[in-house]
Amino acid sequence: MSKGRVALYPGTFDPVTLGHLDIVKRALKLVDHLVIGVATGSGKSPMFSLEERVAMWRHEAAALTKGGATIDVQSYSNTLQVDFAKKVGASVIVRGLRAFSDFEYEFQMVGMNQRLSPEIETVFLMADPRHQAIASRLVKEIAQLGGDVSQFTSPYVATALKERVGKI
Repeated sequence: MSKGRVALYPGTFDPVTLGHLDIVKRALKLVDHLVIGVATGSGKSPMFSLEERVAMWRHEAAALTKGGATIDVQSYSNTLQVDFAKKVGASVIVRGLRAFSDFEYEFQMVGMNQRLSPEIETVFLMADPRHQAIASRLVKEIAQLGGDVSQFTSPYVATALKERVGKI
């Protein structure tokens, strides 16, 4: 049975932010099935394990699939993004852009992915202006310093951050 148009939304998502959730909600309007690919994050030192980040997304995705499109959350590591896209049957990679600084990196990534797998398209969704300044790295820093992250994440993720940094 075909799932229709399948897209991959890859990232490390450490942690999931309102910006990530916004991109998923908007991507679901464009595809029939969205795979959220949670990457290990080579070169990064994540606060949450891969399993914890997958669990965060599964919790968040449950509330987002009330419409027609479906979501699947999968982890991946030591795999090229385009190879993982092929594995899950995605013909589209969805990426979010917050600012011009994101564009340079994403532009290079698209060029390389296009050379590796020209049949896979990349679609950029601009971040909602309310979420443009949200970066997982900054959200973690705010949490570590005892700040309120509730305006940047869901209540579920905010609680997980508080528990992780011991600032309850």
